[in-house]
Amino acid sequence: MGNKENKKKFKLFDLNRDGKGVEPGEDTTPNLKFFFKQLGRKFSKIISLNMLMDIQIITIIVCIYLYFFGSPVTPSVNYSEFPLIYGIQQISTDAVTAVNLSGFSYQLGLPTYNTYIYWVIGAIVVFHLLTYGLQKVGSVYVLRGLVRGDSVFILSDYFYAIKKNFKQGLLLGIIDTVIIAVLTYDFLYFFNSPSTMFNNFMYSAIMAIFILYSIARFYLYLMIVTFNIKIGKAFKNAFIFCALGIKRNIMACIGIVIVTAIAIGMVMLLLPLGLGVTLVLPLIYYLGVCGFIYTYAAYPVIKKYMIDGVNTPDSGNAVSISVSNEETHENE
Repeated sequence: MGNKENKKKFKLFDLNRDGKGVEPGEDTTPNLKFFFKQLGRKFSKIISLNMLMDIQIITIIVCIYLYFFGSPVTPSVNYSEFPLIYGIQQISTDAVTAVNLSGFSYQLGLPTYNTYIYWVIGAIVVFHLLTYGLQKVGSVYVLRGLVRGDSVFILSDYFYAIKKNFKQGLLLGIIDTVIIAVLTYDFLYFFNSPSTMFNNFMYSAIMAIFILYSIARFYLYLMIVTFNIKIGKAFKNAFIFCALGIKRNIMACIGIVIVTAIAIGMVMLLLPLGLGVTLVLPLIYYLGVCGFIYTYAAYPVIKKYMIDGVNTPDSGNAVSISVSNEETHENE
């Protein structure tokens, strides 16, 4: 009796337990109604997968913590500009001196240049760069199985996908990380730039590109684990799917925004009550649920144009989609 209770107790975190499948004769049209059915059925496995997906952001969180809180800092008083600006601020307060004072005071929170902390952060960044794509192909492969209603064994399927797609996952992860880093830098640069016509235009353009690329990422790793396809063609198809799957893409974005709002809302509501554990709550479900949302939205589009479209070439589709032989878990 005790063994049965222990098995039930730890059922949620069994990473190799199969989940409930689709009922015989059930309508499996990938609409909003079936989405919530699948989400409910697969929720425990999504939470279990989330523990593996957390590694994708824990490295970033650690780097941010070390940068701001884990190293010797530069004292602003060592700069000759600081006492001058501070004195001006005491005599006459205005926006310009307030901004300048804030800028120099902010140095109190910056790590001293060339300390050991930069080497630690550098090592973590390299680890993230080399493993991010591998972690993504593993998690997306499992998410695809959950969306399709396949029999999924999280640990074995996760590492199977990494082994099977190692080279492409590694290369795509590096490219993806670099693109995100460049877009983030550009966004912050123009966000903090003076308000001019050119800067405002560039800020809007970067925002549009960032949103477009974020949607294209719904499809990138999903194509890599589903087809024998070159990365260049995967990028081409992903941007085409941004238009072909616009309705599903919009719904996925709305769903991710809602999940994000819930995560932030819970933290803002419960943290003032002294419940610091709320900061950890998003790490339990956030990446897994968001991943399930965009995979559920993207896979039917890929299936329609890259799998079913091969069997119905006269479907009237005038868009050139690069298609290769499908690689599925069941065929191997």
